[in-house]
Amino acid sequence: MPEAASQSTVTRTATVILSVIACGAALYWLRGILTPLALAVFLAVMIDGFARVIRSRLPWVSEKAALPAAIVLSVLLFGGSTFVIAENATSFVGQLVAYTPRLNGLIAQVAGLLGMDVPPTVNELFVRLNPSAYLADVAKGLQGFASDAFFILIYLGFIIASRRGFQRKVVGLFPHHAERAEAMAAFRRIRDGVERYLWVQTVTGLIIAVASWIAMAVMGLDNAIFWAFLIFIASYIPVIGGAVGILAPPIFALIQFPTFWPAVILLGVLQAIQFVVGNIILPRMQGDSLNMDPVVVLLSLAFWGVLWGMAGMFLSTPLTVMAMVILAQFSGTRWLAVLLSADGEPEKLREHKPTGSPDKKPAPERRTPASRKREPIS
Repeated sequence: MPEAASQSTVTRTATVILSVIACGAALYWLRGILTPLALAVFLAVMIDGFARVIRSRLPWVSEKAALPAAIVLSVLLFGGSTFVIAENATSFVGQLVAYTPRLNGLIAQVAGLLGMDVPPTVNELFVRLNPSAYLADVAKGLQGFASDAFFILIYLGFIIASRRGFQRKVVGLFPHHAERAEAMAAFRRIRDGVERYLWVQTVTGLIIAVASWIAMAVMGLDNAIFWAFLIFIASYIPVIGGAVGILAPPIFALIQFPTFWPAVILLGVLQAIQFVVGNIILPRMQGDSLNMDPVVVLLSLAFWGVLWGMAGMFLSTPLTVMAMVILAQFSGTRWLAVLLSADGEPEKLREHKPTGSPDKKPAPERRTPASRKREPIS
């Protein structure tokens, strides 16, 4: 018997590993279809959470009006952010032309350190790089981005429109109340974890962006608002986003200012801001809400980045939270959830009450499908 049990465990583990590899291959091959869908689901969760916040903070707003209000406010916020970035990006590109002499001076200094007798100029480097050879790739990338954005909006519209139909699907998939309650609990844990992650990243990103903008404005760095918006958006990407926020503005401070000291001071201040937020504010806000191992965060960033590129990096943590909660539901895959968790207890998300949902007693099960009490999914 012990030998048979051991063989069964080995077989189950091998099956799980092969299933993970097969799922990874499928995710990579279908990335053109799944990436817009995943981003649309991500936006739908954001809008849904925004609607619940509106209902809780503004009791006079009805449930039917909260979702359209959340959609309108989200569109206005994202549209306004895009407009600000586009306006400042145009100004930034125009100012780069005025910084050409400074760029030539920096190139000459670097060339001197490398032992080059005749340093190249910016125009010579531009000719050598031959950017026209990459214009086709850039145009293809922009076309792909526009196509993805179009499909994301389509998916988002259908996801929002099919919310009520999802209730009937849950009832059909889980006719017994106990199974349905467990499925709904897992769904709420996933939603709760993703929303907590979004809330924490948004608040800490705003803190970093505002503090960085103040530092850049005090130093007199051009296009400080543009850099602050980029820092805020990059804060949703673990590790890499923080590095971009620390390094990009000081690099351009080297171009703008005649000496190195403003760039050095700005680098130190931005590093201090990231350190305080990342090591003091973020852990206190996050607590055990995600319960993910830091190494897993890095691995998930690399894994989803390889599969889905920049979109995968952006969604790496929410997708890993979702995978951990789902894997914890089954005895055969719980060991994977334990490895993903920070303290070996992947069920810790159960300690958090679903946001925006009042505690309700489960309704008694009905025998006929027409008379079953359907639990609302918001």
